[in-house]
Amino acid sequence: MRFALLILLTTLSAFAQKITVEFDAAVDFHKFKTFAIRNRQLNSKNPALNSELVKKRIDADIERAFSAKGLSVVTGESDVNVRYHFGSARKTEVDTYPAGWRGLGTRVVRVPYTEGTLVIDLRDPSTRSLVWRGIATEEKHDAIKLEGKIDDMVRKALEKYPPKQK
Repeated sequence: MRFALLILLTTLSAFAQKITVEFDAAVDFHKFKTFAIRNRQLNSKNPALNSELVKKRIDADIERAFSAKGLSVVTGESDVNVRYHFGSARKTEVDTYPAGWRGLGTRVVRVPYTEGTLVIDLRDPSTRSLVWRGIATEEKHDAIKLEGKIDDMVRKALEKYPPKQK
């Protein structure tokens, strides 16, 4: 019973979404009032995750999130340029547990999953430098289920914009 519970907890923790944010502390993010999506890249072997429809969905999610924060989307010159990269890869997590008589043996459990990573970069066009980066990572058993999490990945990454200045 304990063994089954341990496997369940390990499996559930392995499939959590992870958000990482990096930013230039010297930048005043409140000066950015307009944005433009300049570069979109998808890198997946799965056709469901590598299509023009996925790009449109990510674009709409980014526009919605930034509009809610008071930024306006423009097609010409902007205060900040948005670039994103989305990719997925098949991975396998391998865990070993003591098993057998008095724990002298070892049980190996392999859990295959698909990891999807969305990287959203904000660049200041006046300095041509990276000022903010949000990285959202999601792990799912099936790549098709990963497609359903793209909206969450964008939303959770952009919740951390603008960064809290220290």
